[in-house]
Amino acid sequence: MAKALSVGDERIGLSMRVLVAEDYAPFRQFVCSTLGKRPELRIVGEVSDGLEAVQKATELQPDLILLDIGLPSLNGIEAARRIRKLSPKSKILFLSQETSGEVVQEALRLGALGYVVKSYAGSELLVALDEVCTGRYFLGSGVRDFSLRQVNEAGNLTTEA
Repeated sequence: MAKALSVGDERIGLSMRVLVAEDYAPFRQFVCSTLGKRPELRIVGEVSDGLEAVQKATELQPDLILLDIGLPSLNGIEAARRIRKLSPKSKILFLSQETSGEVVQEALRLGALGYVVKSYAGSELLVALDEVCTGRYFLGSGVRDFSLRQVNEAGNLTTEA
């Protein structure tokens, strides 16, 4: 079961500008198609590697970045580290095959608000977007060896009952 906890009560506007960073074209198309089901989400860019993700995030300053970990040129973790400095207001949601607790914890330490395992994207992506867009953390059910307690330790947050 997916988990969420509060980090604030931010409200989104009528439109959320989204950058999608995914190297596997068919999966990127799936993500874009899924996002297209929500009129308030507007895809402002699609990239296929980490360096492009950093460049486009800097240029576009999107509201939300969907970021894969296994990107060529620059992995998603390092891309997120750079993006946090260059586009600090952009929210980051990782969408990855990687399920280890250490990677998830590092992603959250870097400021990501969510983490969805790709094999669960069909059922969890839009739920994760709803949570992340309102300033809440989202951990997909595919994340192994990880708990809300670890999120609390990673981000010094308070869990919501």
